[in-house]
Amino acid sequence: MATITKKELIDRIAERTQAKRVIVKCIIQAFLDEITAELCENNRLEFRDFGVFETKTRAARIAQNPKTLERVEVPAKRTVKFKMGRLMRENLCAAAVESTETK
Repeated sequence: MATITKKELIDRIAERTQAKRVIVKCIIQAFLDEITAELCENNRLEFRDFGVFETKTRAARIAQNPKTLERVEVPAKRTVKFKMGRLMRENLCAAAVESTETK
């Protein structure tokens, strides 16, 4: 499994669209900034056929250190949940089937 960085993504989009790399970088960064800002305001982001981003609050809980068996309080925190859309699910399932068939 490969890891794709933001730089590699920018290079791919710039090459595909024949746009300047600097412009693509500004657009990608603005897009990511907007997603972050909306999630910070507890807004739900829905991109049809791609997926939905929303924030969830995890309740505070008591955990246990496995080494010392000491009880530790874990505070409540907000996390981001992603639920994939229809097209992404179909594409991932098709890719999974192809990879198992080639083995």
